[in-house]
Amino acid sequence: MYDYLIVGSGLFGSIFAREMTDKGCKCLVIDKRPHIGGNCYTESVDGINVHKYGPHIFHTSDSTIWEYINRFTKFNNFVNRPKVNYEGKIYSFPINLMTLYQVYGVTTPDEAFRKLEEVREDIQNPKNLEEWILSQVGPDLYKIFIKGYTKKQWNRDPKYLPSSIIRRLPIRLYFEDNYFTDTYQGIPIGGYTQIFEKLLNGIEVKLDCDYFKDREYFDGLARKVVYTGPIDAFYSNRFGSLDYRSLSFETHNINMPDYQGVALMNYTKEDVPFTRITEHKHFEFGTQKNTVVTMEYPQSKGDPYYPINDEENNKKYKKYKDLMDQETKYIFGGRLTDYKYYDMHQVIGSALHKSNKETIYNI
Repeated sequence: MYDYLIVGSGLFGSIFAREMTDKGCKCLVIDKRPHIGGNCYTESVDGINVHKYGPHIFHTSDSTIWEYINRFTKFNNFVNRPKVNYEGKIYSFPINLMTLYQVYGVTTPDEAFRKLEEVREDIQNPKNLEEWILSQVGPDLYKIFIKGYTKKQWNRDPKYLPSSIIRRLPIRLYFEDNYFTDTYQGIPIGGYTQIFEKLLNGIEVKLDCDYFKDREYFDGLARKVVYTGPIDAFYSNRFGSLDYRSLSFETHNINMPDYQGVALMNYTKEDVPFTRITEHKHFEFGTQKNTVVTMEYPQSKGDPYYPINDEENNKKYKKYKDLMDQETKYIFGGRLTDYKYYDMHQVIGSALHKSNKETIYNI
């Protein structure tokens, strides 16, 4: 008998398993994929660590989380400075003074402020994504950077999406194109997979193992079950499926030293079918003679990536949440059970919190 069955070997499951194992508990981790690491999984292709499920850039201002993850890896000093390709022209991104110079020719913060005051639309109470961004930067920047990309990513007109999706986007009146403002940033040297290998060292792991194919059997293996998958699937879609946007990836090994000169390039024109190209070697400042690039295509079907947190889905999730709160055998964690988009440091914080809580009250 195990103390904990952990369903999913992503960040939440792996950290929870490590913490409870170090406290003397016996854990079994299962995952339906053929590898550990969840969406953080990286694999080496000709010496280049390829982010198989989209780019992951670690960033946090929480020193405790930074110190914790550094137990398992060392980070380089990569800083995310993505670029935007719109109609063949390249722009600095996120929107900053260089962007405003490229679009409007302004050269100082004061000129940039006055230009935005001139072009932004007077919308006092923005009700959706489109209205909010128009009230901040006006129609030109909306067209170049937001409109087409958002339509592709979410398969919905921005006027039907909540503004919360875009409020994370920095808008700066000074020359700073570092996407994140966190104190600690970087990419793990050697890729992400080795983090999970260390987290799960000495812990029993079974891959290609689908929890739902024999749930009764798996539940009987342990005193408690830690579940990190989609919460609607856990409850057999009792209140209906929760909507997500998914992704497909098209990866190419190219015989040239550098394809686009940057790790991430967003393609914001609506008639370009992919949303961005990742050139993986730039994450670790690679000097290989070849390069590996991945085109990212949003789609409706497939693995769940981005929750569609509109009113209808949030109401459904609330019903599932009410059921979760009544459970005693099950512990839930991660973005799929919480139906929220999380950065990696948030998942780590949640896993540490829940494992500490479990220690205090149940061991």
